[in-house]
Amino acid sequence: MLTITQALYDQIVEHSRADHPDEACGVVAGPAGSGRPERFIPMLNAARSPTFYEFDSGDLLKLYRDMDDRDEEPVVIYHSHTATEAYPSRTDISYANEPGAHYVLVSTADTDGAGDFQFRSFRIVEGEVTEEEVRVVQAY
Repeated sequence: MLTITQALYDQIVEHSRADHPDEACGVVAGPAGSGRPERFIPMLNAARSPTFYEFDSGDLLKLYRDMDDRDEEPVVIYHSHTATEAYPSRTDISYANEPGAHYVLVSTADTDGAGDFQFRSFRIVEGEVTEEEVRVVQAY
């Protein structure tokens, strides 16, 4: 289960809406070994595409160095889908290389009649996708 604060949830959704019609992407870092998402880090979609996202390699290197310096790890890796449901694509699955991370997808398309976005979390390990419950809390 992903437990995330309302503030972080809102920041991810806001970033996803702001970058629409392109896919948004980013990371929420947390203390190493804690599994607790704490620091919101929106990233630039270097692909600037409505159907694909790509972290800029230089930005990603800086991010990992910064997380190392802070004794953090990527707890949540998120991106948006602009025209499809919030479910990992084959490309998303092939790029998922953090087995301990929660992969959050936000759909900015109304694909289920439930509103203009979906917020879902998945574990992706060795190509296997498992959806998990999302619990939104006011604070940890």
